[in-house]
Amino acid sequence: MHDTATGRTALIWMLSGAALIGTNGLMVRLAGTPPTISAFYRMLFAGVLLTLLVHLRRDWRPLTHRVWWLALLPAAAFAADLWLWHRSILLIGPGLATLLANAQVFCMALAGVLLFGERIGLRFVAGIALAFFGLWLLLGADWATLPADYRWGVWLGLGTGVCYAVYNIGLRHVQRAGHAQTSAATAPVAQVLAMVSLLCAVLLGLAGVAEGVSFAIPGWQSLGWLLLLAGLGHCLSWILISRAMQHLPVALIGLLLLVQPVCAFLLDIVVLDRQTLPREWLGLAFTLAGIFLASLKGRARPVPPPAART
Repeated sequence: MHDTATGRTALIWMLSGAALIGTNGLMVRLAGTPPTISAFYRMLFAGVLLTLLVHLRRDWRPLTHRVWWLALLPAAAFAADLWLWHRSILLIGPGLATLLANAQVFCMALAGVLLFGERIGLRFVAGIALAFFGLWLLLGADWATLPADYRWGVWLGLGTGVCYAVYNIGLRHVQRAGHAQTSAATAPVAQVLAMVSLLCAVLLGLAGVAEGVSFAIPGWQSLGWLLLLAGLGHCLSWILISRAMQHLPVALIGLLLLVQPVCAFLLDIVVLDRQTLPREWLGLAFTLAGIFLASLKGRARPVPPPAART
């Protein structure tokens, strides 16, 4: 009875966390700030909130300089991820940008082959075929007639998936380095994510300075969306998903995480009035099926909680 109740609670956590991540693209759009600036404040606010959470739990652990230096890799990768993704959102909408960002599933699998000698099975190949067919239904038939900015937004969305895969690999490396250090107490994952978030904010801040954009937040409404993006779409979603992962089968986790792009796509249609043809709905279904098939292999091994991005 206890196991059943725990499973139901974990299911609610996972669905809630995935749905919250699915709102991120819409909140980026509604914030009304330049893409680099919305990414900067998202990571700054999230880093501060995660740091406060770790301190309130009295879980902060001293780490070596080497671990901090290693954290620069996932921080740089996630900064690039958000730099690309926030632009993609503004060019093609949060729904499609979020869907394209989930190409990280394929990038992670390919990284496993190239870096760790893993094998790609028939299920993964089938997943790629389904996803590409779905993307062709969504985009391919009209690709030549699409505006140049829209096509650029598609490439930015796909590039987001590559950067997110690098982020995940770098984050695992930092966690392993933290476990290997001589200190008896190992830093919790929340501390590592807080470190990466703050380093990411520094890098995005430097990018904003280089671009010459204003860091001024337009108004209270914009500030509210940025705080919600950091607090709900980043921190709370991560907490819910990371807790749920401990109690759910890996196949079910992969399926439930698809709520994220579905939620983003539906919000794009309902709130931003995205026009969607029947062919595009079919393409969405095929793409999601392909992502799910490809994710089953990757989730057979332990993975860190997903960065609350999309």
